[in-house]
Amino acid sequence: MAKTSKKDPKNFDFEAALAELESLVSGMEEGDLTLEESLAAFEKGIKLTRECQQALKAAEQKVQILVSENGNTEPLEFAADDEESD
Repeated sequence: MAKTSKKDPKNFDFEAALAELESLVSGMEEGDLTLEESLAAFEKGIKLTRECQQALKAAEQKVQILVSENGNTEPLEFAADDEESD
């Protein structure tokens, strides 16, 4: 398996990375991993955390660009999920 030095941000799946990170944390919390497995999980978790942070930063930059291009925006009020009724 060849590693690429740069990942294409368009192919990054934030939700999948977050789910994998949650799975790693759960596995480590259970305490059934060996030291080597725990270190590998920790290393992978750090990598996933950094990738998620980069994706969030890129999304924030896109939002800032859109706001600056389209002028002032007005805040919208959203009902909380528990307040909605069908």
